[in-house]
Amino acid sequence: MKKETNQPYIINSISELHRLLGLPKPEHPLVSVISMNSINCHFDDNMKSVIYNFYSICIKKDFTGKLKYGQNYYDFDEGLMTFFSPGQVISTVVTEDIALKGWWLVIHPDFIRNYSLQKTIKEYGFFSYAVNEALHLSEKEEAMLDTIIKNIELEYGSVIDKFSQDVIISHIELLLNYCNRYYNRQFITRKTANDELLIKLDELLVSYFDSGKNEQLGLPTVQYLSAQLNVSANYLSDMLRSLTGQSTQHHIHTKLIEKAKEILTTTSLSVSEIAYQLGFEHPQSFSKLFKNKTNVSPLEFRHSFN
Repeated sequence: MKKETNQPYIINSISELHRLLGLPKPEHPLVSVISMNSINCHFDDNMKSVIYNFYSICIKKDFTGKLKYGQNYYDFDEGLMTFFSPGQVISTVVTEDIALKGWWLVIHPDFIRNYSLQKTIKEYGFFSYAVNEALHLSEKEEAMLDTIIKNIELEYGSVIDKFSQDVIISHIELLLNYCNRYYNRQFITRKTANDELLIKLDELLVSYFDSGKNEQLGLPTVQYLSAQLNVSANYLSDMLRSLTGQSTQHHIHTKLIEKAKEILTTTSLSVSEIAYQLGFEHPQSFSKLFKNKTNVSPLEFRHSFN
């Protein structure tokens, strides 16, 4: 009896995606805009989980099923915009007889190869956000993105010439820059929720140091903290930058130095003992970070209080 592996189904090309969705062959082999109301989302059991080996930018409306990212399910009760990069595992569970609306832009990495976008697309943190951190759009914002998508579709649907790829990539960059703007707007408009997340982060860091986890597990990592807060690492860092101007790593270091100052001024522990207590493997690393953040060494800081 063959053992079921439950391995994700890998879709390597846009042509293969079109075939699996029951769509005509794509007009361009490396970039395509798919209308959500033209597809059938009911894949067979071998495709409950899929890996797209291309970039995926999608607006879904009226989606009554659930989409799984990692180990968590998320509802699409309203129109949401999601971004996935090649290699991410996506699972979808849909209800019967749903009618989707929206669009789906897929871009094969080969299409942007040797363009600056090949590098800069990796700098957009939202390609690593989880589904529950999806982008919520106003009607005006959605209309703006719809216009760009239509221009991309018109361009690859026209006669291809030596400028076609340049023009399409310019439209893609424009789309991503607008999405970046809208995400930053979302951080601002959801300030209350983000303030609460910041409070939870600080409480988590205080608990981490006070409970001695740093001695057992080492220094707190961005991945550990984001997992405890149920957000992706990139989203947490982007959210913190919008609130404090610091990345998560910088925020960790700030709290770490605060704790170090407390120990330096209230105990007689050596610098090495403090370093190990805080979770550093090497005292030199602690001393270097402390001086970098305060412009004085740990001992100089301690002596200033004597």
